[in-house]
Amino acid sequence: MTIETGQQLPTGELTESNEFDSENSCPTNPQAIDVLEATKGKKVVIFGVPGAFTPLCSAQHLPGYVEYADQIKAKGVDDIWCMSVNDVFVMATWGQQQNATGKVRMMADGSAKYTKALGLDRDLTGGGMGIRCHRFAMIVEDGTVSYIGVEGSGEFGVSKAETILDLL
Repeated sequence: MTIETGQQLPTGELTESNEFDSENSCPTNPQAIDVLEATKGKKVVIFGVPGAFTPLCSAQHLPGYVEYADQIKAKGVDDIWCMSVNDVFVMATWGQQQNATGKVRMMADGSAKYTKALGLDRDLTGGGMGIRCHRFAMIVEDGTVSYIGVEGSGEFGVSKAETILDLL
């Protein structure tokens, strides 16, 4: 079942890497992030994408949050997370390439465990992508979902940075 407004986030972990090697080309030192602990006492915007480096995700979804990060945070948001069913190294590199550092935290859910716990998994095996995450955005306050917008196939509206900014 998909998580709904008013529900507490499920327990689980995502993975993040903020460090790179001396050539600044390879992410290092991945860290497990306890989702409930990291959202405790905070207002966090979490948006999910089907895949790093995919066309809509790279051209509009993540760039929108990078562009509007300061305005979103000015409305009382402590953190903005981008979540995807990709490994931590891909997520870190994609974030670096998209200039997300310091604006959007790039959270990996490599095995889709947390995505499944949220009920936001989708099977894209037919397209060669395996199990992925629905495109979504949510506002989380102290671990409880106060807004969730899940996109249908080919849609891009309820999870945009501009939509979240308007809701805050």
